[in-house]
Amino acid sequence: MEFAISKSVLLAIVLAPLLGSIVAGLFGRQVGRAGAHSITILGVAASCVLSGYVLWQLVGQGAAPFNENLYTWFQVGGFEAHVGFMVDKLTAMMMVVVTFVSLLVHIYTIGYMEEDPGYQRFFSYISLFTFSMLMLVMSNNFLQLFFGWEAVGLVSYLLIGFWFKKPTAVFANLKAFLVNRVGDFGFLLGIAGVVLMFGSLDYGTVFANAPTIQGATIAIFDGHEWSIATLICICLFIGAMGKSAQVPLHVWLPDSMEGPTPISALIHAATMVTAGIFMVARMSPLFELSETALQFILFIGATTAFWTGLIGIVQNDIKRVVAYSTLSQLGYMTVALGASAYSAGVFHLMTHAFFKALLFLGAGSVIIGMHHEQDMRRMGGLKKYMPITYWTMVIGTLALVGTPFFSGFYSKDTIIEAAKHVSEHRGWVGQYAYWAVLLGAFVTSFYSFRLLYLTFHGKERFHAAPPADYVAPEADSEEHAAAFSHEHDANGNGHDAHGHDDHGHGHGHTPHESPWVVTLPLVLLAIPSIIIGFLTVGPMLFGTDWSGHHEQLPFFLGAIDLTAARDTVLALKHELWHGPVKFALHGFQAPAFWLAFAGFALATFMYLLKPELPGKVASALKLPIRILENKYGMDALWINGFAGGGVALGKLSRIIDSRVIDGAAVNGSASLVDFTARLVRRVQSGYLYHYAFAMILGLIVILALLIRSWH
Repeated sequence: MEFAISKSVLLAIVLAPLLGSIVAGLFGRQVGRAGAHSITILGVAASCVLSGYVLWQLVGQGAAPFNENLYTWFQVGGFEAHVGFMVDKLTAMMMVVVTFVSLLVHIYTIGYMEEDPGYQRFFSYISLFTFSMLMLVMSNNFLQLFFGWEAVGLVSYLLIGFWFKKPTAVFANLKAFLVNRVGDFGFLLGIAGVVLMFGSLDYGTVFANAPTIQGATIAIFDGHEWSIATLICICLFIGAMGKSAQVPLHVWLPDSMEGPTPISALIHAATMVTAGIFMVARMSPLFELSETALQFILFIGATTAFWTGLIGIVQNDIKRVVAYSTLSQLGYMTVALGASAYSAGVFHLMTHAFFKALLFLGAGSVIIGMHHEQDMRRMGGLKKYMPITYWTMVIGTLALVGTPFFSGFYSKDTIIEAAKHVSEHRGWVGQYAYWAVLLGAFVTSFYSFRLLYLTFHGKERFHAAPPADYVAPEADSEEHAAAFSHEHDANGNGHDAHGHDDHGHGHGHTPHESPWVVTLPLVLLAIPSIIIGFLTVGPMLFGTDWSGHHEQLPFFLGAIDLTAARDTVLALKHELWHGPVKFALHGFQAPAFWLAFAGFALATFMYLLKPELPGKVASALKLPIRILENKYGMDALWINGFAGGGVALGKLSRIIDSRVIDGAAVNGSASLVDFTARLVRRVQSGYLYHYAFAMILGLIVILALLIRSWH
């Protein structure tokens, strides 16, 4: 029996979260809190189960990929735009990851947002987010891709600024919106280039005809020829730089922490930030036409992987440490794309989704247990109070730093090996990329174990006075402000009351483990963080079964288009792959492992054995630490340069509009007409002797001119 993917199943996968979002958003009062979370969780759960079924059909039953148009969006002359789906193994893997992580975030939200006044609205937003991401990854054309692209941007704007009465949240969502508009402008130019060269937006048509632009050039400026493939690919990648937060379009991502923790996990793990990585992998037939574009991607990814990771070392907010970790790991994925190791990039995307969601939700559990304190300097000793949260975060940390046999090792180590492979023939960019991802292993390990030690080990600091530079966060809303003032007495001492993410000082509170709706998702995410890499690295990367002994067709065959000569992962298979066990054992000998171990050892020494040492180091290294705390000045550049320049341009245009256009052109011409009318009105007095006098004066002037001309 030949299996075929059902169109109705695909529609159900997409529409179930949308239906839940509509019900929770428009009928939230009628269905209540329980109804809102029930309908949205049911919708996302249905999508998750059906996505798993589709992946099983493709992998286990040999079903053919689905690529059909379902609806004609519009038709202009001979040009048509459609709503359709392209579902192959790459898409199906993304569908499962998105819906599974989203489902656990939905369940987690029941506990985290329990007392928030915007409970139903939040569930509506995150369900809409899931729908938008599914439309993006399942699209079979550039226009639908752009629809999903902008939809996830819109919903992220709404979620980052969910607590819209907090000035910092409003600033953060506006920042995300503006920075992503820069990337989206480049993305739109890339899509315009595709339409110009291929006359179609359909993936199949564009990819089939991609070789026709090989070597073709276009003169944008007279005398300067540009490679068409390079131009299109770089414009498309600029869109990915915005969505996937690559330098210099990365500045919005750490500020997205102003949103509630569940959405931080969803944005950073499985949805918006992975869109750019997925897009470049999907467009591999185009990107493989341009060596220049791949070099550019490699350089940007390496810069992001190492330099943004360094900023995580000096962060004290538990969520921001994990946020800068996300930036760094996105850089690793981008390096894989630039190294033509697309399958390694999306494989790391998958494993990262599980352990990064685990770390974010674990950080949220800590915030709940600490009664909404986020500063790690006010934590310490939480291991005995929050054992489930602690051990799950240990698992997430071991996966993140690339510990052999954990999921993150198989994907991250493959990327480092791919960077090493291309460093031999990509010039200085290849060498730079290899050293950036290699040294990034040390940086990642150091800030990850620093987080664990400051949060869960050492002295209990939650009863101590806050540090000198401690800034108490604002309340999210009027309701939370009232609750906060009620919970804290005149001396700042609180009582054991709940209110989510209002970030009270936490003085006088005893930490506690989070409720089961929070800890259950942590346990369910910890399981794939341990085993998913071991079980899937063979099939997804190296074309073998899970044990590594039996050859199979490449998992992404047909979805990622590469010639054997450029297939970096295929080259690594011949060099390194002898099954997941031997691959992990080889990892113990690799420099990345020993650099990660050095980061662990240094963090252990500084934050566990000698906790007074970080203060001394900070005093000795004031300038480097200040540079990292200022984020290399990138925030100031965007705020004062881009945003400030936009404001200055707006003020200049207002001056030109009011003084030149309105003042000189509009109001000036009106004044001139008014002055002329007044003058003419005075001349036309209606008295005969006035007219006779004017005639005599005119005659005298004429005679004078005539006499002057005769002489």
